[in-house]
Amino acid sequence: MSAMVVKPLQAGSVKLHWRFFYNLLPTCHLAQRQTSYMPPKPTATERPPADSQSRPANNLWRLLGVFFTWAIGLSTAGLLSILLLVGVALVMAYPQLPDISDLADYRPKLSMRVFSVEGKVIGEFGEERRKLVPFKDIPVIVKQAVLSIEDARFYQHGGVDYIGLVRASLANVGRAKSQGASTITMQVARNVYLSSEKTFTRKIYELLLTYKLEHLLSKDQIFEIYLNQIFLGHRAYGFAAASETYFGKPIQSLSIAEAAMLAGLPKAPSAYNPINNPKRARSRQLYIIERMEENGFITSEQAKAAKTEELKIRSVTTPNTTHAEYVAEMARQLMFAQYGNDIYTRGLNVYTTIKAEDQEIAYQALRRGILDYELRQVYRGPEKFITMPTDARELEEAIDDALIEAGDKGDLLSAVVLEATPKKVRVVRQNAEVLEISGDGLKPVTSGLSDKAPPNIKLRPGAVVRVSKNAKGDWSLTQLPEVEGAFVALDPADGAIRSLVGGFDFDKNKFNHVTQAWRQPGSSFKPFIYSAAIEKGFTPATQVNDAPLFFDASVTGSQAWEPKNYDGKFEGVMSLKTALAKSKNMVSIRILQAVGPQNAQNWISRFGFDPEKHPAYLTMALGAGSVTPMQVAMGYSVFANGGYLVKPYLITKVSDPLGKVLSAYTPIELDERARAIEPRNAFVISHLLQEVTRAGTAMRAQATLKRSDIYGKTGTTNDSMDAWFAGYHQTLTAVTWIGYDTPRKLGDRETGGGLSLPVWISYMQHALKNTPVSGMPVPAGVVFEGNDWFYQEYTHSTGVTSLGIEAKPAEGEAVDPEKKKIMEMFKE
Repeated sequence: MSAMVVKPLQAGSVKLHWRFFYNLLPTCHLAQRQTSYMPPKPTATERPPADSQSRPANNLWRLLGVFFTWAIGLSTAGLLSILLLVGVALVMAYPQLPDISDLADYRPKLSMRVFSVEGKVIGEFGEERRKLVPFKDIPVIVKQAVLSIEDARFYQHGGVDYIGLVRASLANVGRAKSQGASTITMQVARNVYLSSEKTFTRKIYELLLTYKLEHLLSKDQIFEIYLNQIFLGHRAYGFAAASETYFGKPIQSLSIAEAAMLAGLPKAPSAYNPINNPKRARSRQLYIIERMEENGFITSEQAKAAKTEELKIRSVTTPNTTHAEYVAEMARQLMFAQYGNDIYTRGLNVYTTIKAEDQEIAYQALRRGILDYELRQVYRGPEKFITMPTDARELEEAIDDALIEAGDKGDLLSAVVLEATPKKVRVVRQNAEVLEISGDGLKPVTSGLSDKAPPNIKLRPGAVVRVSKNAKGDWSLTQLPEVEGAFVALDPADGAIRSLVGGFDFDKNKFNHVTQAWRQPGSSFKPFIYSAAIEKGFTPATQVNDAPLFFDASVTGSQAWEPKNYDGKFEGVMSLKTALAKSKNMVSIRILQAVGPQNAQNWISRFGFDPEKHPAYLTMALGAGSVTPMQVAMGYSVFANGGYLVKPYLITKVSDPLGKVLSAYTPIELDERARAIEPRNAFVISHLLQEVTRAGTAMRAQATLKRSDIYGKTGTTNDSMDAWFAGYHQTLTAVTWIGYDTPRKLGDRETGGGLSLPVWISYMQHALKNTPVSGMPVPAGVVFEGNDWFYQEYTHSTGVTSLGIEAKPAEGEAVDPEKKKIMEMFKE
């Protein structure tokens, strides 16, 4: 058999000639293929030597060697190719990396925060609720808790923790859930610049950014960014914001247990959220405490104490300690007008004039006043009805959906009726909390439990209702009020707004009734008419006839008008002071007619009112014009501060996140440029309004507050559509209004003294509790005579002594023509 020659492989070729493998086959196989020639079988003396017997084995080893050589070569080539591809990718990707130099001066998107006078946050606006805290101000315990769970070797590695990566890989073997190995630097790169998609390209960018961050920034800088940037659930970004969101306290006040709870959030804010998933959050907290102990950050005693500490988590329904939603919205509108959309990301700090404690008292007082009124109204029925499925899971989902849609309105909580009888009602709240209500708790909904109740009022399973706790702490069924209200308090010295509540509930109705509701002021407007009369020679002792009046169409220009007093009674002659205390309409009309409607219209502009909204007709005397509660507060402040018109203001200063003041407001000094009326006019009117709170329609004020230095006036419009009380102490002016958005009767017996005055009293009880009783300073030009204060030139009956009374002059007495004209005008 001729020898077979196998040609060598060509350089760079990976193709093997088939004859190469053919020559490696065992000889016996070759013999089987040679059918044309069959040599004779060798004898024992003709057998081949021993070395020829090992040739098949050598060929097998040669085959395996070649195979492994090629395998290694191919693997090496593949690895080099991958490295080459990665290198090319890195070369191409690196120039496309974002510029991270701005992180050296880290300025994330920061929401606008609104503060009270005391520095308490009362509002926040922005997509991301974040509070930027410098690294040095973040407590060590927070840093240690985060390091223990997120990246214990943060200060040892260079951005990628290879040891941690190996450890995580080994830990993941045999586990259902994987253990991550992302470092804090990698998370910063991902959260600041990259998306959360899991792709090879994104991972390359993440690694490049990680090394770039480690090169550009110090470890503390990277850690600071992480602690302020990471999302921790419920719109909270950063640990400072999360501390306030979940615990209602600044980050500097966190305990070890609280810090550990927050440190568990970055992995999965929704899964380990103490509000949504308290059990899982607790489990992770305990693990982090153990890790802190293992790392030597805390002692075993501290760990044991932290594990047993009871945490007070703020729930979603936990109300803000300060209800200042209308105030915050006012601040937002003012800031938006000045800075535009930047207010949502620039991190502005807006400081207001609001006193947090006073604000909360105002909110509760107005709310209680409206709810007390609501108790006197008929039950209007459930808010809606839902179908109650028979399947337990479907039932639970239907109830949850209904309660989420209805929402809680402060202390008026939504609930779904499970069972209703005249003596007992069972309702279910969120989290499957079942309440059983009976006895007095059913009184507000008695009509809804009657067998004769119409379908839209009848309480039955599936009805969505409201429950609240009464003064005794027992649960009671109630309903959302339809009536609205407003309360505002100003410092009369400079116009600073101390408290403002624009309605019953901001979530229910965002319309700010303090600044936007134009309503008839009713009798609360009378002091301004009396002020004009004082300048015309009237005095507190002027005698005016409270007798019926009738004006035909020729006088009114439209239709005949026969005004009435609120109580329908006419009491004859009385002093100006008594008439205002009793709020006599006939007397006010006579005074306005004597002063002149046009003169009065000009006069009220001194108090900040718009003359065009108060037509120069006699109905102005009864408060038939239009005002806002803020305008009324501004007008009464003129009496409180001795005659100066001060414009209300809310914002004192605005600063950036680093504390640099961007703008500040300086109140106008009370000098003659701000003079509206003479000090003595304000003093005499205050003397009249003091009598209202002592023995008039607001006598409950002095009786309850046990102080004489308060002044004010009730107001009730025709048909009781608006109920007012406006009053002041020389250090504080406050106004309350209650009425329906679409004007309608409040009720025949509902008045400003019964509805609005109690709200005012509740507020003043708190606001004036540390203010000593003091009278108004006596200005120049007034004298005290006969238990009344008079202008000096109108003492001894030299002013207008009577009005609407037929009086005969004494024999030989000369009659002042002007006085005679006025007297004849009002002859009965």
